[in-house]
Amino acid sequence: MAANRRPTLADVAREVGVSAKTVSRVLNEDGPSSPQTRERVLAAVAKLGFQPNLMARNIRVGGPDTTVGLVVPDLGNPFFGTVAGGIEDVVRERGLTLLMGSSAEDPERERALIETFLARRVSMLMVVPAFGADHAHLKAARAAGLPLVFLDRPGVGLSADCVVSSNRDGVHEGVAHLIARGHRRIGFVGDLPAKLYTRRERLSGYRAALAEAGLPYDRTLVTGAHSQEGAAAETAALLDLPNPPTALFAGNNMMALGVVAGLTRAGRKDIALVTFDDLPLADLLEPALTVVAQDPATIGETAARLALARLDGDRTRARTVMVPTRLLLRGSSEPVPRDGGKAGAGA
Repeated sequence: MAANRRPTLADVAREVGVSAKTVSRVLNEDGPSSPQTRERVLAAVAKLGFQPNLMARNIRVGGPDTTVGLVVPDLGNPFFGTVAGGIEDVVRERGLTLLMGSSAEDPERERALIETFLARRVSMLMVVPAFGADHAHLKAARAAGLPLVFLDRPGVGLSADCVVSSNRDGVHEGVAHLIARGHRRIGFVGDLPAKLYTRRERLSGYRAALAEAGLPYDRTLVTGAHSQEGAAAETAALLDLPNPPTALFAGNNMMALGVVAGLTRAGRKDIALVTFDDLPLADLLEPALTVVAQDPATIGETAARLALARLDGDRTRARTVMVPTRLLLRGSSEPVPRDGGKAGAGA
């Protein structure tokens, strides 16, 4: 065998002195073979370091692969990494391997990645939808029995299982906490685009908390960004308003980092802050961040169990599972308005 070449089935057969078909029967436990032949084949496999091409085998026999496909919008976001860990903890118990790829929030890239997973006949497919993606193209695969679960955001154009956080209720709780601390002008720095499911739900919770307290909704206090640096710039713009906010709510973990940077650069320790989604080392910042914490591990575990139930024959109607959030009180929400909360009360 040539150096730097992966060993093949034919190499194993040549090493043992049998046919490739005999080696295949031994490895796949598909047909008769003597104990002596089986022992010699397995010894040759170990010696040569041969790895069976499971994808090719599964395509040949028409069965599913032993893999689970997961599409996320951003591999660098720790939230999605923890979701993936939750999925992997569950599917590993069934002998399945998780494969993961990023859409980079691009619908065309998402579709190409999904088609790659379908081509290798993954046992289950899980997707965090990219903004603007249409999932009607998955109807045939879904009808053929492919377990499909959307995470964090619902799919579009297709009814399928979905696991999301309690976005609206979580933000409502966080903003209500700021209001109870005396704040009447609370800025909202969310992610973009404005029609993204998570932003819409979280902004809805923000507005509901204001309305419940009898406070007006002021569009000048609501902004958004695509990046941490953008969130820092938007924070600076909010602080420069003629009647600026005394508190801020950051719509996700990436926005939170930008808001913290903006407040730090401005030297504003008097602005209260609550963020949606916890951050690594958030409790070690100064001040430590008060957060509405999601439970990404449970989101992943729940999605995996839904998909496994479908794999085992569950044919009930598609359902949406909402995973609760928790308000974790820390130092960043401690500052209170200097005027006792009267600023902008009627603005």
